Amino acid sequence: MRAAAMGRRSISVIGGLTLLLLTTACSRGAGAAQTDPRAAQNPSGLPIPRYVTLKSNPVKARSGPSDEHRVLWSYQVRGLPVQVVGETKDWRRICDSDGQLSWVNKLTTDGRRAVLRTQAGPTPILTHPRADAAVSAYLAHDALAALDHCQAGWCKIKVGGSGGWISADAVWGVADGPQCR
Repeated sequence: MRAAAMGRRSISVIGGLTLLLLTTACSRGAGAAQTDPRAAQNPSGLPIPRYVTLKSNPVKARSGPSDEHRVLWSYQVRGLPVQVVGETKDWRRICDSDGQLSWVNKLTTDGRRAVLRTQAGPTPILTHPRADAAVSAYLAHDALAALDHCQAGWCKIKVGGSGGWISADAVWGVADGPQCR
């Protein structure tokens, strides 16, 4: 999230859970970028929209794609998932979980995937991708988890020493379409 000075909430990993990012490939994969006609028009050659994470903190969110543009706020959370909705050679226009748009330098983003629990209260992490599976842990409100992959409405995640399956509807960072308009 953005800095508290901007009047926005900040993320804390609740209950001692720490972010552990997996090094698995993005669910769209490198091969998809070469065959997706939308990707051929982008400087990176990757599809838009797509999800990435912020790889440092702070990350300055700007009003346009250059260092000369005004800083709108700073993201303070490493590993925060954002959606790339536009790009230039060196800049990425991103949408965050609050629905805000800004520009960040491409060097501040990482292709690793993560999800964010934005809804109130914890949600169960299950041992299998089905509603009647055993609960292995809970993902707290505003907690981050590394994303392995999603299938049929379920996402395999890992956070701290726990891993398992969570409903795709329970987290931000996996919806197919653009998240900001």
